[in-house]
Amino acid sequence: MSGVPVYYRRCAECKFIFTDAFDDWSIEQFRTYIYNDDYKLVDHEYVADRPRANADAVARLWGAVKTETRVLDYGGGNGTFCAVLRDAGFAVALTFDPLVPEHATPPEGKFDLVTSFETFEHMPDPAAAIASILEFAAEPGIVLFSTTLQPADIETQRLNWWYAAPRNGHVSLFSSEALKRAWGRHGYRVATLANSFHFAFRTLPPLLAHVDK
Repeated sequence: MSGVPVYYRRCAECKFIFTDAFDDWSIEQFRTYIYNDDYKLVDHEYVADRPRANADAVARLWGAVKTETRVLDYGGGNGTFCAVLRDAGFAVALTFDPLVPEHATPPEGKFDLVTSFETFEHMPDPAAAIASILEFAAEPGIVLFSTTLQPADIETQRLNWWYAAPRNGHVSLFSSEALKRAWGRHGYRVATLANSFHFAFRTLPPLLAHVDK
């Protein structure tokens, strides 16, 4: 506990929970106080376990078309996810993350698959971030991302919910309705798997038709 209070609010309509405590922070402040050398102590899966597991899942889904699928990992941290995909035979798998100097240069071109794992809860302005992500999405393309949705008893748990963690940089906590509205303004639909993994798309590729139920 740092002794610094962080206040959250909840939208009465879409139930989105957010804090504006970090709205005026610079990238350097985020690097200094949140995404520093101690970050791995509060998210020990960040360095290797999570990106490797996510890459294995993407390789299973897109393996048959990996040589013609351009992949961009938005907010991809240290680049492990894309490195694993390239080792698995994906011809193009690039990392973009404004908070990581070696991956902070926006890539050129459009991408058939844009991924963004465990980033949406970190975004002070998720509406702007979604617009930025879609600048890289091919048409038709698909965005695969993860963020844990609020539990059914959020009104009882309130900020005792483990995912409400400002030290981790969790500043935006989505309900299913909030997620649908955020993507819907761009004409995208959202399909959710297991409460944490989501596909956003205008036209769902045939190989993923089974998730649109």
